[in-house]
Amino acid sequence: MANSVNTNVGAMVALQNLNMTNRELDTTQTRINTGKRISNAKDNGAIWAIAQNQRATSRALDAVRESLQRGQSTVDVAISAGETVSDLLLQMKEKTLAAADASLDSNSRTALNEDFKALRDQLAKAVNNADFNGINMVKAGGTTIAALANSDATSKITVAAQSLALGGANVTIAATGSIGTITLATTMIATVNASITNVSTALSKLGTGSKSLGSHMEFINKLQDSIDAGIGNLVDADLAKESAKLQALQTKQQLGVQALSIANQSTSILLGLFR
Repeated sequence: MANSVNTNVGAMVALQNLNMTNRELDTTQTRINTGKRISNAKDNGAIWAIAQNQRATSRALDAVRESLQRGQSTVDVAISAGETVSDLLLQMKEKTLAAADASLDSNSRTALNEDFKALRDQLAKAVNNADFNGINMVKAGGTTIAALANSDATSKITVAAQSLALGGANVTIAATGSIGTITLATTMIATVNASITNVSTALSKLGTGSKSLGSHMEFINKLQDSIDAGIGNLVDADLAKESAKLQALQTKQQLGVQALSIANQSTSILLGLFR
């Protein structure tokens, strides 16, 4: 190769290698700063697109989990109200049986009837106040829960409302029911017994629904964790590897600067030929 002051091939090669080292160093520093091997579509368009789709699924599962949590909380409030209703019915049964005793005097019967009506009214209050987020599952015409079950809302978990209102299908005691006479008390025994059985069945259905919501929420949590881990496998950087690479590139950069400096000095050597 001819010696020339116009074209310094050595400097050109050294500069190309130094530029390549600088680009690799920039890439490594970006990975260390972001913690990601692929942080945008320019790094790897196909992998970035896959990761974005999975991120969308993971975000959608956040909404699914929130829906399940709201549904479970609503059902749990309904269950609490139902348990209160069941306890009140047991107390009402006690009053009813006592009032069916033909040997009671009028004052005792009146007192038992007042207690019965107080329990009856308390039952109605418990049912009407069993709201969560504006939803009541146990009042007359209560709301059925339909919580999201997947990320595209094509599947839902439904928990049917169970009316525990007075005079309804489960609590058959009328809103004006009383045990003021022995005839009323005797008739009320069968009504209270039927109500207790019906309420127990309704609570069983609500309990099963709450358990289903809770079990599915655990599955959604595990699914989301797996998806997030998968995204990390696709785009996260191996920081230990990048740290070692950073040290090597910094050394290579320094050597490249020195090589370029040496190559730039080669033209000055030609001056010695003309002395």
